[in-house]
Amino acid sequence: MLLISPQSIIWVATQPVDFRKGITGLIAVCQQKLGQDPLQGAIFLFYSKNRIALKILCFDGQGFWLITKRLSEQRFKRPIAPDKNLPAHKICYRSLQTLVNNGDPVAAQFSKNWKQFN
Repeated sequence: MLLISPQSIIWVATQPVDFRKGITGLIAVCQQKLGQDPLQGAIFLFYSKNRIALKILCFDGQGFWLITKRLSEQRFKRPIAPDKNLPAHKICYRSLQTLVNNGDPVAAQFSKNWKQFN
């Protein structure tokens, strides 16, 4: 079971990835392009070029999870605009839950955190 909590560190790649990549290919993207070690337990979110699909990669201590969601209509929103100078940025768990459910985390009005986690 994959658990996403307020303490989770979630990285979103700002550039789309080739969706033919599997776990091994996305691990390489994390290490080479994002400069992150996926074995540290962070969650990584990747968009397809046309933003109709996203992939989530995470390590649970025993192995990797790769979760894919593809929309039948519409496109996933972006938490921020793509930036070639910034390979990834952090988002909070509420933004991830909003994105996965095809919401717009930029327009969402979340209550303030009692304690900042990220």
